[in-house]
Amino acid sequence: MQHALDLAKKGIGFVNPNPLVGAVIVKDGNIIGEGYHQIYGGPHAEVNAFSSLTESARGATMYVTLEPCSHYGKTPPCVDAVINSAVSRVVVGSLDPNPLVAGRSITKMREAGIHVEVGVLQAECDELNTVFFHYITTKTPYVIMKYAMTADGKIATRTGASQWITGATARICVHADRHRYAGIMVGVGTVLADDPMLDCRTKKDPKNPTRIICDSTLRTPISSRVVETAKSIPTVLLTACVDEQIHEPYIAKGCIILPVPLKSNQLDLEFGLRLLGEMGIDSILLEGGATLNASMLAAGLVQKVQTYIAPKIFGGKEAPSPIAGLGVDVPDNAYHLKNTKITVLGADILIESEVFVK
Repeated sequence: MQHALDLAKKGIGFVNPNPLVGAVIVKDGNIIGEGYHQIYGGPHAEVNAFSSLTESARGATMYVTLEPCSHYGKTPPCVDAVINSAVSRVVVGSLDPNPLVAGRSITKMREAGIHVEVGVLQAECDELNTVFFHYITTKTPYVIMKYAMTADGKIATRTGASQWITGATARICVHADRHRYAGIMVGVGTVLADDPMLDCRTKKDPKNPTRIICDSTLRTPISSRVVETAKSIPTVLLTACVDEQIHEPYIAKGCIILPVPLKSNQLDLEFGLRLLGEMGIDSILLEGGATLNASMLAAGLVQKVQTYIAPKIFGGKEAPSPIAGLGVDVPDNAYHLKNTKITVLGADILIESEVFVK
């Protein structure tokens, strides 16, 4: 199962919004086939494993990180391929929460006479597909709020300068996440201040996330780099502006305009995330700046927080911190985090935590 997990990770960044899955077929103590889900729309892990067989799978054991699918999607049901292969035993890591599956494959394999075991390395298999589990049950993207700050909690100096807070190792990690997640979201203020590309610059097989700009009045400059490159990198503008004449130059550049209503004088971000989910965007790296971070947290739309901390001090009362807005009134009302993991990245530290939902 650990080998199947390692195989599944090779699909990171290429299978969204499908789950990451690996499969290994063992017979007489030897691996006779293995595979993983390589790309969205392509064969699933089980089918790839059967395609690589060095001998018949009759009587063999299949290890698979996620319950085989039992429905027609981009490909036929994998559970039928498993049954037809004549394996005698299937070991499953996670059950699939997809209502179209949800244990049906387990039942179908057992009815076909296959011995099925469930829950081997389940914690590791569940963690692998945290994004998929959230997306398939809520139909909205899994949101990772990411920011880099100094040891005194500043994301820029008092003049607004912010490049670079963290070092090269941390920035490599950020670009790996831009490859992994389906979307990257910022507010229009970030575009106006930095004119960022918001692309992925990994050295191997880079895949750019869909760029999402929250811009209630559509102030994003037509000359900005995200607009100028929208025909090569998908770019979505969430806006309350409904004037189609204002939309036209953006659409001509290749941007997608998603009208979103206002709620308390700002974009209804929950509504916007539902629209993005309908587009197949299963995950978002939120690099939005202090104002958008505060709005997303207040709306309960953040599932995970990534805090990069550099051993530097900027100081200054006017230097911005990661979360703007009013903030909470008393400590008991703080946003609580859980399941914290700490990683050292050169001179910097990455703290990753899940948002605790009361």
